[in-house]
Amino acid sequence: MELFNILNEMEELIEGSPKIPMTRRVLVDEDRLLDYLDRIRTSLPEELRQARWIIQEREKVITDSKREALRIIEDAEKQLEKKADESVITRKAQEMAEEIQQRAEQVAQQIKQGARDYADEILEELEKRLNQLITQVQEGRSELKAMKTDN
Repeated sequence: MELFNILNEMEELIEGSPKIPMTRRVLVDEDRLLDYLDRIRTSLPEELRQARWIIQEREKVITDSKREALRIIEDAEKQLEKKADESVITRKAQEMAEEIQQRAEQVAQQIKQGARDYADEILEELEKRLNQLITQVQEGRSELKAMKTDN
């Protein structure tokens, strides 16, 4: 605020100084003007430091904000990527489950077919033996009948 007071005093000096007729010029006391300029220089650095500090703080806030915005964007991208990966993993797991289920069904069909084939072979073998037994029984009966008629 000292700077404004000095500037006001300079303005009063200029307004109160004698004017050169027919021009827009004034005669100013050199010593008083130089004194005002010295006072301005001594008061100016504090004002400039404050302004410089404000500018630095503003730049720091802007830089921090940009950094935070980038971090938020990176976090969002990572989360999106993670969800995409999870989606891919889920889809692959479902595909694998379907493939395993199909294989299990194929194996079950093969086992059922194998069991049927085995049962058919056993029954065929049993049929052959039963036919042999029937033939033997019939032959035995025929022999018995023949023996009855011979006696």
